[in-house]
Amino acid sequence: MVTIKKEIETAGGSLMKNKFCEVVIKPSRGGKIRIFSKGSEVCFNADIDNLYSTDHCVTLCSKEHRNLLGDYKYKAMLCEHFMAACAICKIDSIDVYLSETEFPIFDGSAKEWVKLFKEAGIDGKNDTLYTVSEPVYYLNGKTSLVILPDNELTISYAVNYDHPDLRKRWVSVDFKNLEEIIEARTFGFYKDLKKYQALGFAKGVTIDNTVGLKDVGYTTELRSESEPIKHKILDLFGDLYLTGVSPLNMRAQILVKEAGHAVHTKVAKELRGKLIRI
Repeated sequence: MVTIKKEIETAGGSLMKNKFCEVVIKPSRGGKIRIFSKGSEVCFNADIDNLYSTDHCVTLCSKEHRNLLGDYKYKAMLCEHFMAACAICKIDSIDVYLSETEFPIFDGSAKEWVKLFKEAGIDGKNDTLYTVSEPVYYLNGKTSLVILPDNELTISYAVNYDHPDLRKRWVSVDFKNLEEIIEARTFGFYKDLKKYQALGFAKGVTIDNTVGLKDVGYTTELRSESEPIKHKILDLFGDLYLTGVSPLNMRAQILVKEAGHAVHTKVAKELRGKLIRI
């Protein structure tokens, strides 16, 4: 069991709804990442069984509490970057209190969350290794996500976007330089921004928290080569950690092509039942 040594307090604006959210994270010995949404005493675990939506971001919810309109009242949007930071730091036992229903976006990566965890101090250690009992995969046209048992962890992610730098490109994770994954920012096509905002999403997008893909180039300087693909890997870390096992504790080949949150989480549901300790 891994928790933090002292309480964390932070705050920031959200990406989707552009609301200011205060966050308190407390050490726990419960062995779960529990989320308390909208200042409520109601909590739900950061678990694949509590997945609510993958539209634009990963949203988790308390499925036991619906409002009168049939919607889930207590939920947390944009969980992926926070969960990726937990996976990287191997934190599996904390209580998270949100004043709103969406995590702050900060700079669009997991960098601030990892920094906060390290400043608070990480208490405990989890070196338990896992592999898969048999291949786990999703194949549908151009999209695929395959997890194969192996003696070491390798991750490769391929994309094919309508951008000169991101056509038929792939990145393999260098585990000696995870910082490039941690600091990789969320991204989107700049031309689509107004459309998404009109639909009620991406209201908190700024040049400081999102890499905009232009017809040629970007709205801001990249932090590393192929930063958008590295952000896809960061999302994958967070999504697969909803199984309760950090991908960094797995010994497997993970091969991904043109996927996203919907595919990541679909595979996570199947993966959990096929993880075995080494």
